[in-house]
Amino acid sequence: MHLLEILINSVSAGAKNIFLKIFEKTKEDTIEMSVKDDGKGMDQADAERFVDPFHTTRTTRSIGLGLSFLKGLTDQCHGTFSIKSQKGIGTEIQCSVQRSFIDTPPIGDMGQTIMSVIQANENIHLRFEYALNEKRFVFDTEDIKKQLEGVSLLEPNILLWIHDYINSGITSLSKEE
Repeated sequence: MHLLEILINSVSAGAKNIFLKIFEKTKEDTIEMSVKDDGKGMDQADAERFVDPFHTTRTTRSIGLGLSFLKGLTDQCHGTFSIKSQKGIGTEIQCSVQRSFIDTPPIGDMGQTIMSVIQANENIHLRFEYALNEKRFVFDTEDIKKQLEGVSLLEPNILLWIHDYINSGITSLSKEE
């Protein structure tokens, strides 16, 4: 859920490209995640303020919790967190957690997460890369769009296929280990 909120923030910031990476490394006992976009960005001082749960640009509620929850998760799960942003260039968030730590949540339904981002704006180029040690799975909306030859990603059968394809790709890496 933390990643979904961060990804939707990228959509709201007008990103044309969003790159999500999740790398699980069993030997290092880490899960590393990064979200990079080319949205409107912000200056570094604002970027650091957005980690504060009581600072937000939202008008529907007085607190913004996406970045602060993610930072809190990394602190709680023996991890790291960094945010870099430039106005007019975009934002990059990198974080990690200890994979075996008891409070580290499962990655969850990434198929649903990616499907939700596509539903927010099907025109965004979204690239999702998942790795388990040396094995990798990549999903890229540009590749899918080429294969679909003009069919919308928002077609219900396409969205369901995307959901299942991503979850199957992740599961297949675990089975190979």
